[in-house]
Amino acid sequence: MTAVTSMEDLLTRGELRVRGRIREASNAVLLCTVTADGSSAECVYKPVKGERPLWDFPDGTLARRERAAYLVSEATGWGLVPATVLRDGPYGEGMVQHWITPPEDQPDSALLALVETEEPGPGWKPVALAEVGQGRTALLVHADDERLRRLAVLDAVINNGDRKGGHLLPGPGGRLYGIDHGVTFHAEDKLRTLLWGWAGEPLTDEAREVLTALAADLAEGAPLATRLAELITAVELAAVRDRVAVLLRTGVHPSPSGEWPAIPWPPV
Repeated sequence: MTAVTSMEDLLTRGELRVRGRIREASNAVLLCTVTADGSSAECVYKPVKGERPLWDFPDGTLARRERAAYLVSEATGWGLVPATVLRDGPYGEGMVQHWITPPEDQPDSALLALVETEEPGPGWKPVALAEVGQGRTALLVHADDERLRRLAVLDAVINNGDRKGGHLLPGPGGRLYGIDHGVTFHAEDKLRTLLWGWAGEPLTDEAREVLTALAADLAEGAPLATRLAELITAVELAAVRDRVAVLLRTGVHPSPSGEWPAIPWPPV
């Protein structure tokens, strides 16, 4: 066996050993160790057989959508999604993703908070009012953080219907990852997120440059478009192109449509 060249390579051809099940998840999520040629890593394995049917998504497609989200993330150059592959495993085909462990020596910096004020303080963006019990409300806010802002752009592109607080993972070197991208790439507007703080605000110059390059990568016959066509439908791929085009044309972060709940439940 040749030497492992990357985490994606390790996840693709390594031997999967199931260590246990993450029972908090709504679908079957198995914690595994993947090993190849002396290299090993922890990962999660989500077999297609363990996917719970959804009323608005075709059965057995969530693993492919997770792989597609990773490919788009990599195309942006932001690396916001842990290495994710689609492969066979002990319980059949499924998604296998690198398990991110937050570093112990990394300072704990909050990304979400509830504040009992009408306006967020410096460094925070307002999302929505939330009931906190006993007839009291608090303002849900998220950090005005460039990593979250990049993730908000990615979510708008892939049409993420489930960006919860628990899907944000700090990584080594100050990096931030987003996980759980099975509910993505629907052709209809399904964007539900806690990252509405920039709604209606101009995109950054960096985001516009990334989206311009992404539009070229999504052109028919381009490598990214070809790979996505193996994972999502032609209609869904066309919708990705349309969403990128709208972001570039308007030049602003999207706002809630009012036709779909804007915030996922539970939010965290």
